[in-house]
Parts: sequence; structure tokens; C-alpha cells
Amino acid sequence: MALERFSAVWREGYVTSEAAQTNAKSDGECVFCVLAATEISLDSGVISKTEHCFAVLNAFPYGSGHVLVLPQRHVAGLGELTDDEYRDFTDLLRRVVLALERAYGADGMNVGFNLGKAAGAGIPKHLHAHALPRWNGDTNFMTSIGETRVLPESLSSTWSKVHEQLG
Repeated sequence: MALERFSAVWREGYVTSEAAQTNAKSDGECVFCVLAATEISLDSGVISKTEHCFAVLNAFPYGSGHVLVLPQRHVAGLGELTDDEYRDFTDLLRRVVLALERAYGADGMNVGFNLGKAAGAGIPKHLHAHALPRWNGDTNFMTSIGETRVLPESLSSTWSKVHEQLG
């Protein structure tokens, strides 16, 4: 079977935007640092906080349940985390994945990092991991051809489901 290729040109608008270029620089206010300083709430999208890290809804989700896990401290890479931060980060990431599994009962889960601009990070200056429930057949013509994502739930519904499971 030949490998089929689909374009995600809908991302180009953001990746080449002034906002993305600003976020890729080391100066200016970091949206993740602003979120790290906020309380857990539906308004902020922050779902959970630990001593060193926090979990927040992705404001531009690829699908339902798309959550980001981040260190509170402004660092760009895994190697910059202290041992305590790293343990806290991976523990929270595991807890988020388990919460998403309970909340959504998905067929699978994408968990990963885009480290650096060249790897596709929209905000490369603040380390973050993605956790995203996936279902068999969840990529369809709307995303592949129509350059449109259809999300069957609101961000507030996602926040409530995941926050409840994280306890």
C-alpha cells in the first residue's frame, strides 16, 4: 500500500504569524508563564497545579481533550529541568493521560513534545508536552481536505471532564 500524504496547510497561518514569531523569541511576555501564575479555573483553562508544574487546556486543540503539561518555571528543554521538576513533570503528565483515558475512553492517546521551532513547537521557549485522546477514524476529510477541525465539545466541557478526573 502506498503512503498517502496529506497537507496541514491550515497551520501555516499561525506558524508564520507575528504572534508565533514573537512567541519564538526569548523576549516579551510568555503566555505559558502568565498561565503558570493563574489559579485553577475554567476561565484560565488551567486544570491542575503541582509544586513545579501545571496542566492547561490547549486553546487551539487538535481534538477533544487536548491538554498541555508544563513546568511553571520558564525553560525551553527537558535538560533544563531540575531532577525534582522532571519527576513532577512526568508524574503530572502520567496523571493527565490517566485522567483523559477515564474521561474519554478513547481508542488511543498521542503524547509528545515538539522541542524547538524546527520540530514544530508553536511556543518553543517554554517546554510543554501534549496529551491528546484519539479514536479510530478521527482523522477525516474535514481535517485532511477541508482544512477544518470539527470539535464535538466546548473547551468548558473538556475542562470539566478532565478536572473532575484529576481530582
